[in-house]
Amino acid sequence: MFKLGDRVVYPMHGAGIIEAIEEKEVLGEKQEYYVIRLPLGDMRVMVPIRNAITVGVREVVSEEDLDRALAVLQEEETEMPSNWNQRYRANLEKIRSGDIMTVAEVMRNLIRRDQEKGLSTGERKMLDTAKQIFVSELILIKDMEEESAMRLIDGLTGS
Repeated sequence: MFKLGDRVVYPMHGAGIIEAIEEKEVLGEKQEYYVIRLPLGDMRVMVPIRNAITVGVREVVSEEDLDRALAVLQEEETEMPSNWNQRYRANLEKIRSGDIMTVAEVMRNLIRRDQEKGLSTGERKMLDTAKQIFVSELILIKDMEEESAMRLIDGLTGS
C-alpha cells in the first residue's frame, strides 16, 4: 500500500505524487482512492486502492534504473514488425506495461523510425504518449523542469 507523498507511476498516464487518499461512493459502493497529481498538465487521477497493483501502479524507479533507461535511448533500435498494425499493437502493449525500460525502447524505436521513414499519425501520437510517460518519471526522479527533460531526451536520441 502506498502512502501520502509517495512518487508513483500510473501506466499510460505517467508519474505523479499521491496527494490524497479519499473515500468516494460510486454506484452505491464506497471505496478508497489514491489521488495522484501528475506534474505534466497538472492533471489529477483517482485510482481505487484495491485495484492499484492490478492496473500497474508502481513506485518510480531508482536513479540508477532511470540512468539505464536513458542509456537505452542511445542504443541501436530493435527489430520491429514491418506491418504497421502489428508494430502498433506490440508498442502499445509495451507502453501499457508501465516498465520504464520498455517505454524507453518504444520511444527510441519510434524516434529512429521517424528520422528514417516518418511516422503515421497513430504512431506519432504513440511516441508523444511514450515521451510524456517517460518525461514525467524523469522530472520526478531528477527534479527537473519539463523543458530540460525534453532537451535531455532530444539530445540523447538526436531528435
